[in-house]
Amino acid sequence: MEQTLNHETRGRLTKDGIRIYDDADFAGMHAAGRLAAEILDAMAPLVFPGQTTGAIDRRITEMVEEAGATSATIGYKGYKHASCISVNHVVCHGIPGDKVLKDGDILNIDVTVIVDGWFGDTSRMYVAGKLPRKAERLIEITHNALMLGIEAVKPGNTFGDIGHAIQGYVESHRMSVVRDFCGHGLGRVFHAPPNVLHYGRPGTGAVLEPGMFFTIEPMVNLGRPETKTLADDWTAVTRDKSLSAQFEHSVGVTEDGAEIFTLSPAGKFHPTY
Repeated sequence: MEQTLNHETRGRLTKDGIRIYDDADFAGMHAAGRLAAEILDAMAPLVFPGQTTGAIDRRITEMVEEAGATSATIGYKGYKHASCISVNHVVCHGIPGDKVLKDGDILNIDVTVIVDGWFGDTSRMYVAGKLPRKAERLIEITHNALMLGIEAVKPGNTFGDIGHAIQGYVESHRMSVVRDFCGHGLGRVFHAPPNVLHYGRPGTGAVLEPGMFFTIEPMVNLGRPETKTLADDWTAVTRDKSLSAQFEHSVGVTEDGAEIFTLSPAGKFHPTY
């Protein structure tokens, strides 16, 4: 989702407007992140040829309600669904509906839940039926890029270091990083500073400090990086109609690295693991 301005009183702000949370706040983010990850774990058996994206979203809505949580996306700027489901050349913000999945389709499912006021935001890739080789390679590179970005999260590094790690790896494999969308701060709000770019130069941008919470969510295209947004004002697609993939984790900066709040309890974050 796009950057919006939100404000809260918890913690302190850096000179860049980034909120610093307390050690006790990590537990709230872990609870929200775990629920989001559990919901995505449960989606794997529901992704198959002949399934509709609307049916997947309905089950997500049910699981959020069964958990006593709240969907962060239902009602957000008029959005009506508990997930974004982006298929093949859809980069992000795909709207669930009557679209029927075909054999070999790849899709990203993105879920954000609110648990006791904390936001858990994560997305991952799925495949309907047999995974084509070129799609498998795209998914692998995108997943690895996310993890390399997370490895760059440590106090004293910068957000430019995160973007550089992702961009350098992706482009070394002759794929492209989408520049029109980015990660974002979160916590007790859905979107807050900083914008977490998935490209950049080492040593640039705000310096990472313990207590920062944000998402890293690289979108990688097999073709060129340019996107366009369709007439529904949500769905973003690749301009050249090349395949796109995305993985997203919510993380917190610790004294010596990063904690991932949205780890898959069942180890299903990557569709081929």
